[in-house]
Amino acid sequence: MKVFQDCRIKNMDLKNRLVMPPMCMYSSDKSGRANEFHYTHYEARAIGGVGLIIVEATGVTANGRISDNDLGIWDDSHIEGLRSIVSRVKKHGAKIAIQLNHAGRKHIGSGELVAPSAVKFDEESNMPEELSKDQIDELILSYKNAAHRADSAGFDAIEIHAAHGYLIHQFLSPLSNHRTDEYGGNRENRTRFLKEILQAVGQVWPKEKPVFVRVSACDYKENGITVENMVQIINEIKEYIDIVHVSSGGLVHADITLYPGYQINYASTIKSECNIPTIAVGLITDMNMAEEILSNNRADLVAFGRELLRNPYFVINEAKKRNIPIEYPEQYKRAFL
Repeated sequence: MKVFQDCRIKNMDLKNRLVMPPMCMYSSDKSGRANEFHYTHYEARAIGGVGLIIVEATGVTANGRISDNDLGIWDDSHIEGLRSIVSRVKKHGAKIAIQLNHAGRKHIGSGELVAPSAVKFDEESNMPEELSKDQIDELILSYKNAAHRADSAGFDAIEIHAAHGYLIHQFLSPLSNHRTDEYGGNRENRTRFLKEILQAVGQVWPKEKPVFVRVSACDYKENGITVENMVQIINEIKEYIDIVHVSSGGLVHADITLYPGYQINYASTIKSECNIPTIAVGLITDMNMAEEILSNNRADLVAFGRELLRNPYFVINEAKKRNIPIEYPEQYKRAFL
């Protein structure tokens, strides 16, 4: 099966094409530091055989977290805990990335809300402060410093979160970006914030290590981002990235028809139109579906989110069921051989 074949992304060799995508655990405290829960949570999935783990959305600033209980990477004191996650995962043969994020107007916590424009997420939300040019520069520096810390912690890759209605996505979409300066208006201007983040990150992130970007390929709202728009955005930034993790939605409340694999066509379109590797994600729970995606070259990697929450050993169990010869954990071999 292609799902169990190895894959190389830049210098990163994956033992299979199965990914645990970033999923917030809301299990830190206001310090943003990792703790025993995170160590157990991520190590269990590495033991369970997944090829790549992407650590949950991690705040590049304190008010950049989605909640006050999310992980942080805005201070050097966060490195030790993140390094412990990395070492626990790597010793089981998995690779590990971290998703760098700023929630913007979707921050729910004690910090101030900021956004490209003073536009609320919804009627129940507070009004965010429109970012000044100086504040934008400071945020770009925050991503750069976060990338440096991620390298110090030993991560194999980083993922820049530009999806799900968080700050970078807010800049990308005309629904939330009403600026009239060089960061608003046309598509090139709306992409500028993401491009400058990637350029800044590239100054400190090792050239041999991959850079991912997570995008929402569709806003599901009139005048919002469409997959055709996202193809144009990716083509503007693809010299700075190595793979696109393709999701959708999250910027505004929208009616989305959910079904297993509902986002696969977006990943396939971006892969073919931008000539860049992609990760497919979105209610994928069946290994046969993953095999179909990969065998038909619709994506290069497949992410299982909820399934890996339910079953940390999903990958090795599926290999056993299909008589796929893989390296099982030494401690568990008698249950699989």
